[in-house]
Amino acid sequence: MPIIARIAAVVAFIIVGIAVIHALSGQVIDLPLALVPLFAGIGIVRARARSAYGYALYQFVQLLFLPMFLLRSEGLTAGFPRIIALAAVLGSLGVLFLFAGRSLAVAGLERGWAWPWTAVSALATIPVFFVQAFVVPTPTMENTILVGDHLLVQTFPKPSPQRGDIIVFRYPMDASQSFVKRCIGLPGDHIKVVDKDLYLNGKKLAEPYVQHIFPHIEPYRDNFPAEPYGPVYDRARKMLAENVVNGEVVVPEGNYFAMGDNRDNSLDSRYWGFVPRENIIGKPFLIYESEDQEESGKPNWRGRVRWRRYFQLL
Repeated sequence: MPIIARIAAVVAFIIVGIAVIHALSGQVIDLPLALVPLFAGIGIVRARARSAYGYALYQFVQLLFLPMFLLRSEGLTAGFPRIIALAAVLGSLGVLFLFAGRSLAVAGLERGWAWPWTAVSALATIPVFFVQAFVVPTPTMENTILVGDHLLVQTFPKPSPQRGDIIVFRYPMDASQSFVKRCIGLPGDHIKVVDKDLYLNGKKLAEPYVQHIFPHIEPYRDNFPAEPYGPVYDRARKMLAENVVNGEVVVPEGNYFAMGDNRDNSLDSRYWGFVPRENIIGKPFLIYESEDQEESGKPNWRGRVRWRRYFQLL
């Protein structure tokens, strides 16, 4: 076997090992991905040129689309350094396996099958257009969604939120940040909070997903709308001045009213106003990983990884 093919096989098995280590440390989503370099390495050991060509194709596909995924998730400022590093790694791997395949083909060794690699490369690309990954950094949606939950969010086709849907959106005060909240009000809805109880269009809502962590009543937070105090942004003050009718907030056309399930500890529409329709990114549908941030110094078998939350539907 040509030396470059031997090197490529070793690299493929090293990538498998890295993916398995990540999986054992809690990144379980990496475990199925270990199968791709595993099959590539086995194929190259068996002198199949198309295994090397196929893994090169897989790397080049990642090179084309994963930077776009990072930009969409993290923004240009945060994502650019990772894109440069990712491009260098993926490009180098693609070239290595391309030359490994070429060396095997020149040597006249068995070519293998091409279609499985085309299918794997396509399947690795398609989700980029339909879903986006997010990590939850704050406790505003507890206990529905916890700090450290990793979410998959449907972004295409862009959903039309319904009352009670969990949504991910660009924070109206800073579009570089993404928030996850529950959609409480649609355009035209009348909303008020009385002693912590939410009323929608004149009816008190049963909200089994809501938790209240403070027993006392706070005037603005728990009896809303009211005269604001504390950290209330100008957008919320404008909402109170222009969109309150008979003691209720009326959601204007093209906007939504969002609140966290951890209702006493949630920076939401009460404090910064409505969510514009164009700010909505999508709806989360799956928790694919979860890690207890307070236990981050512990190995997963001592409680750091929340295994029971893996692959929960939302």
